[in-house]
Amino acid sequence: MEYCKAGAENHSRLKRQVMNNTFSADSIKISDTAKARIQQILSENKEQGINSFVRVSVVSGGCSGLSYKLDFDSEERPKDQVFEDNGVKIVTDMKSLLYLLGTTLDFSEGLSGKGFYFNNPNAARTCACGESFAV
Repeated sequence: MEYCKAGAENHSRLKRQVMNNTFSADSIKISDTAKARIQQILSENKEQGINSFVRVSVVSGGCSGLSYKLDFDSEERPKDQVFEDNGVKIVTDMKSLLYLLGTTLDFSEGLSGKGFYFNNPNAARTCACGESFAV
């Protein structure tokens, strides 16, 4: 019960930060391994352009109710929230930001699979594959 209460309080704090625009510039972080993989992808795909950035969003779906979406983009939208960490530009929409504050984007080439994954302190539970979560 304490965990659920702490999770609800954390979610309320994050929601206040978003509504009041009081989140810090490092609210979404990029690990060194994710940075290296992002740079590799962009260098291999010259058509992406020099102005490309990482777009992260949260969409409905998956086993736990919410899923992460990661794309490369070069055009900002009117209500985008823009961050930079570890030399990587990260863009998200306001709705997704509520779920992503404090999250670190990482990359693994481990035995359980190769790919990007999210270390999200706001997630109360995740599915076994790690691709969806709930708050």
